[in-house]
Amino acid sequence: MSKLEDLNYIQKLYDTYKDLLTKKQRYYFEFYYFEDLSLAEIANNENVSRNAVYSNLNKSVALLEKYESILKIEAKDSIVKIKLIELQEKYSIEDKEIDDIIEVLLD
Repeated sequence: MSKLEDLNYIQKLYDTYKDLLTKKQRYYFEFYYFEDLSLAEIANNENVSRNAVYSNLNKSVALLEKYESILKIEAKDSIVKIKLIELQEKYSIEDKEIDDIIEVLLD
């Protein structure tokens, strides 16, 4: 996987499992991965060391990956998306409702 694919995957895991993280983990994660703040900027905002932010982010990513390895929600979601698209293409279905469902799932 490329760096961009890794980033997209981690962000998808976050969207799926964020409620299982602590408030601080969510805060650091969102500022680092979504707001593109540096470790130093987050550390400065929170009055902690860069290493504390780095460790927190690593722990958060490891937890997200652990949750996915156990629950497999993202993997199942991806399979559903692929199968819906395949069905739509196979049967040449031009249905706005199906298009809407696929669009929601692809977000």
